[in-house]
Amino acid sequence: MKPTKKACEMSTRELAAYIDQSVLKPEFTQEDIRKYIQEGVDYGCRTVCINPSSLDIAAELCRDTDTRICVVCDFPFGLSTTQSKCLQAETYCKRGDIFELDIVANYGWIRSGLWDKVEEDIRAVCEVCHKFGTAVKVIMETDALTKEEIVQATKVLVAAGADFVKSSTGFYTGGPCVGATEEVVSLMMDAAKGQAKVKGSGCIRTREHFLKLIDMGIDRMGIGYRSTPVVLGLQDA
Repeated sequence: MKPTKKACEMSTRELAAYIDQSVLKPEFTQEDIRKYIQEGVDYGCRTVCINPSSLDIAAELCRDTDTRICVVCDFPFGLSTTQSKCLQAETYCKRGDIFELDIVANYGWIRSGLWDKVEEDIRAVCEVCHKFGTAVKVIMETDALTKEEIVQATKVLVAAGADFVKSSTGFYTGGPCVGATEEVVSLMMDAAKGQAKVKGSGCIRTREHFLKLIDMGIDRMGIGYRSTPVVLGLQDA
């Protein structure tokens, strides 16, 4: 959604409300996880995006703050069965402290043109999450897709009930990683037609890029823990 003022005129807190701070590295120690979740809270990020094993730590640190919890599900490949994805999602959502859930669409199916299977898979997860009032962001791993596949995937995920469509996991290894470019975000926004929000993630590391995407009308961005102070203008790159 287009903001009511230019991003460069926004306060640090207003800008932080666009950020899901990523705390997802599998090698993180418990100390690392605590440190970077706390930083996300201190910056005023909309959410901290965490692995399921970090839920208890996030619940402790986010309690009574403006920062909410976003948990990833079947991350980063999205290759579990639909039944498994739904069981995972229900396990997390029924805790009662999950604000949003980020799940990966099976992008091998997207590349294969199995649109009915993609829609059925994601719809099942959305139905589980929505019973608990949890919003669902669906990652399509745009670096693996053509422009045409990005457009069609966006339409299918919207039809499946996704609250957000999202560009990347940040863990793609099958080719060049460009993440949430202006072109990719524009394709997603145009295809969503306002029926779902758009989250850009992957390679958003400069303040210029961050502010540009806000001015374009993006709804949320996944930002790595190292890049959050940079995009907020609190630290040089």
